[in-house]
Amino acid sequence: MATPMAWMDLLQNAQKTCLVQDGRRKLHFTLQDGRELAEEYDLNTNELVVRKWRKKSTLGGTAKWEYEVGELLAPRSLDTDGLMESTSNPIFVRKDTVPAFQWRIRNLPYPLETYSITCDEDQNIIIRTSNKKYYKKFRIPDLERCNIPLDQKCLSFAHANNTLIVSYKKPVQILDMEKALLVEFKKLKASKDGDVDCTPS
Repeated sequence: MATPMAWMDLLQNAQKTCLVQDGRRKLHFTLQDGRELAEEYDLNTNELVVRKWRKKSTLGGTAKWEYEVGELLAPRSLDTDGLMESTSNPIFVRKDTVPAFQWRIRNLPYPLETYSITCDEDQNIIIRTSNKKYYKKFRIPDLERCNIPLDQKCLSFAHANNTLIVSYKKPVQILDMEKALLVEFKKLKASKDGDVDCTPS
């Protein structure tokens, strides 16, 4: 059964490289099962800005990065990416804060009272609108990795500038684990020019 300690052990036993660049601490983990994990933390706030995963493809090659937190900001092209969603469609992005998991859904113009956000028995968070214009079901991988069930009381949401902001207050087990990991990450010897193997300084 997964626990916060098991997740910490997984990261601590991974091969690590780190880089300090553009005001961020950038960490790269190669896990024992071959998966790659990349994380970026703001040096001033210690907020997690990016978390993305990559695994080997079925043919043995390297797959594209899949974003769990943050988003790909590089310009996209129809030539390389094929069909793309309209920029007016809702855009769902996770952007955490230190005390909460947080998601921002841009291009949702409806007033706050339109939205209903609930946890279901299958550990999903579901966003519904009373006008049937938007529906989204998603999970919190951090809680799943640590075997922590969802709690409706931890959910809150707000709406401003055509953006729905959904927050989930982090349980104390997650906060304690993140603090402990941050202490470990700060001990790592980081390069300011390129990736280096991370070893305690």
